[in-house]
Amino acid sequence: MKQPTHAVILGATGYVGGELLRLIAAHPEFRLAAAVSGSSAGQPIETTFPHLTGTYPGINFCGFDDWAADIDEGSNVALFSAAPHGASASSIANVLEQAAAKKLQVRIVDSSADFRYAEQSEFEAIYPAPHGAPELLQQFSCTLPEFSSTVESRHVGHPGCFATAISLAAVPLVRAGIVEPELFVSATTGSTGSGRSPQPGTHHPERHSNQYAYKPLAHRHAPEIARMCRVAGGSPASINFVPHSGAFARGIYATVQAKTCRNSTLQELHDTFTSFYKDAPFVHVVPGMPRLKNVVASNHCHIGIALEGDTVVVTSALDNLVKGAAGGAVQWMNRLWQIPETSGLTAAAPGWT
Repeated sequence: MKQPTHAVILGATGYVGGELLRLIAAHPEFRLAAAVSGSSAGQPIETTFPHLTGTYPGINFCGFDDWAADIDEGSNVALFSAAPHGASASSIANVLEQAAAKKLQVRIVDSSADFRYAEQSEFEAIYPAPHGAPELLQQFSCTLPEFSSTVESRHVGHPGCFATAISLAAVPLVRAGIVEPELFVSATTGSTGSGRSPQPGTHHPERHSNQYAYKPLAHRHAPEIARMCRVAGGSPASINFVPHSGAFARGIYATVQAKTCRNSTLQELHDTFTSFYKDAPFVHVVPGMPRLKNVVASNHCHIGIALEGDTVVVTSALDNLVKGAAGGAVQWMNRLWQIPETSGLTAAAPGWT
């Protein structure tokens, strides 16, 4: 009988870590071996995540030195890092040293920004801290599963949640050469995108019944989106990105606007996106405009297209914690272990959330 792959989560007490725990519990191939947390080691998982009560009975978070204690030598390990930007790389380097000592076969998907750039200088130009493990950069690739038919490395740096939502809307336009290479983007994210630690922008009285822009034309995901358009879209594009904080907990709703560079029809645009995503099980071109509640808590992205004169609008809706982070990470990990890409990710959105 085939042995399950051991799943290990670094930084398991954050929102992304909690989503990874939820998804792994229903995964047919992965079995949780360690939920790693420096701050909550020894505490039951359900104490931090009451919604997982009964899912991991009697299982506690463990420390960074104990994650491999119950994993047999030579086993396969699916390592998910949900550690913060700037801290994930050094944690991964330490874990890889421990894994080598037990001859573990490890594949990694990192949800932080630490392995989204191939060069140390690129990372440090955007994130004002030295990279924690520059010697590992060449072992990682960074793209979305929808933009790569093959696995190009043993490990993956997952794009950010804004970058995921916007790139899924933008790359087919750029790839088809339908629009001018200047994109104007507005996207609204839920409060979970700011992480579990309280922030002024996620304080409930400030966020409730409110919406506001932040870091206009200066958000750190913009270079990621530009890189995705250049690499996956095959052409450089200027990204004018204005992010917004929304009054909801989960989800991203992104709107990409551009000028067409040749005569196009709505049907042509629809056909372009449908063809581009024909083998993408989680991306759907929908009639009219997508609605956020139709994708929240699922790994699906819904895309809508509009055209008037020479102006095209593409909207995308997805769950920032699932398709934008934990679900996308599981999707990549499935690929890395050569199991069906949809494994553990087929649950429908709950609707009316």
